[in-house]
Amino acid sequence: MKRADDFEQRRQHIANLTDEELYNRFWELTAQVVDPLLELGRKNTTPSVERAVLLRMGVSSMDTQKVVEGCMDRGLMGHGAGHVVYKVMKAHDLSAKEAAEKLVAGEYWDEVVASFK
Repeated sequence: MKRADDFEQRRQHIANLTDEELYNRFWELTAQVVDPLLELGRKNTTPSVERAVLLRMGVSSMDTQKVVEGCMDRGLMGHGAGHVVYKVMKAHDLSAKEAAEKLVAGEYWDEVVASFK
């Protein structure tokens, strides 16, 4: 089976563009494809994704579940559990593991919630 050669027909709308215009057009189209994906990533997460982030930060698996649940209870999932732990780390000069342990113990939650408002 031979493919019909319709290249000239398909390229008519870009045939008169310069290299710079083609380059810009490429990035415009790329943005149209990628932007919705980035938006989904910013607005949507799952507890399992957040637990995985915390594990990679060095938080124990037992603590990851409790920190994620704490974030869900306080409406902080949209900010990310890792971001919550990071804020505590920076505010109190702690490691990720120590910050998560403090959150599990019930400390700093009010402070973190206030910092996101």
